[in-house]
Amino acid sequence: MAETDASYSGKVTFELVSPERILLSETVEMVVIPGTEGDFGVLPGHAPLISSIRPGSIRVYAGTTVTESIFVASGFAEVTPERCTVLADSAINVSSLNRDDVAAELASANAALAAAGTAVDAYEGKQLSLAVLVATAKLEAIDTK
Repeated sequence: MAETDASYSGKVTFELVSPERILLSETVEMVVIPGTEGDFGVLPGHAPLISSIRPGSIRVYAGTTVTESIFVASGFAEVTPERCTVLADSAINVSSLNRDDVAAELASANAALAAAGTAVDAYEGKQLSLAVLVATAKLEAIDTK
């Protein structure tokens, strides 16, 4: 095994990819992903899995310290014993989120959902509900950074 292999060094290679580009690619000690079934941590030697992602923060660790906190609205994570790749629809550093802007986004999403009432089709209703869910998750990310 080569010394540059992530699992040999006690680390895992983490890549965060958006449709436009690779946002982050580094070797880390641990990454915590907001999976749809709950948050899960990825360490070297993790069992292979594929998971969808719910709105929330990906946290990258060095020891017990969070070095990066990145908000993702949705996507997928693929985990192997040596690597974790997240394909995110969109991603933003939690430190870039502004509480007042996100609160306004949540108020607007709630108002749109309330105004739509039962006059929307299932797809539009789901999109409006998702906007509320994403804005709420952004506020939670701000509060826990």
